[in-house]
Amino acid sequence: MDVFAEYLTGIDHPEHRERTEEVLSWITNKFANLEPQIKWNTPMFSDHGTYIIGLSIAKKHMSVSPEEVGITHFADDIAQAGYSATPGLFRIPWNKPVNYELLEKMIEFNIQDKAEYTSFWRE
Repeated sequence: MDVFAEYLTGIDHPEHRERTEEVLSWITNKFANLEPQIKWNTPMFSDHGTYIIGLSIAKKHMSVSPEEVGITHFADDIAQAGYSATPGLFRIPWNKPVNYELLEKMIEFNIQDKAEYTSFWRE
């Protein structure tokens, strides 16, 4: 989690900082094989040099990006969780709970789907 310390310190709103740290810690602990890193001022996780999932924050929500393939694959689950989405990310409003089951499924999907990838992003 040390890799995210500076990023977390930069989050002014205490509740948003706590929520972000909670999610980053959960991913770090649940998926210890993933490499936590900051790229483009965004906390993200990779596996064997390929992108798995990333987070960012906004005034009203936390954005989660499993890449477009992940958004498409889990579109129904995202909608059922009550989250809005774009082709590249979905938004968890600060006033809604984090659906950790959905996050886990997305991360596991990307790890398996990208097992043979050698590039950072999907082509």
